[in-house]
Amino acid sequence: MSEQHAESIEAQSAARDIAEVPAVEIITAAAVNLLSAAAIKCGLSDDPENETDLDEARKLINALAGLITAGAPEISDSHARPLRDGLRSVQLAFREASAIPDEPGKGPGEKYTGSVI
Repeated sequence: MSEQHAESIEAQSAARDIAEVPAVEIITAAAVNLLSAAAIKCGLSDDPENETDLDEARKLINALAGLITAGAPEISDSHARPLRDGLRSVQLAFREASAIPDEPGKGPGEKYTGSVI
């Protein structure tokens, strides 16, 4: 069997596996990954001096806020509420870590969530 054929079989298997996963699990997993990465980039890690990157954090928080805002009606409040709480936490951590704070309503994700102050 060629290497290309083996890769095709693996891709088909992965597609079958993902087809069995409920949408709510895929949406929440993506949100948790964005939330974790944003927290690290905001300096909420074991090594904040080397891992803080507010430019990257802003991008991650914006994506997270968009996903939660768009996905919340689809995943139910019981799944969305903890994600919103986590989003708010990283938005506040971003604001605290920023040397020059954004105006209220202008911080990362706030176009979706409103001001977090």
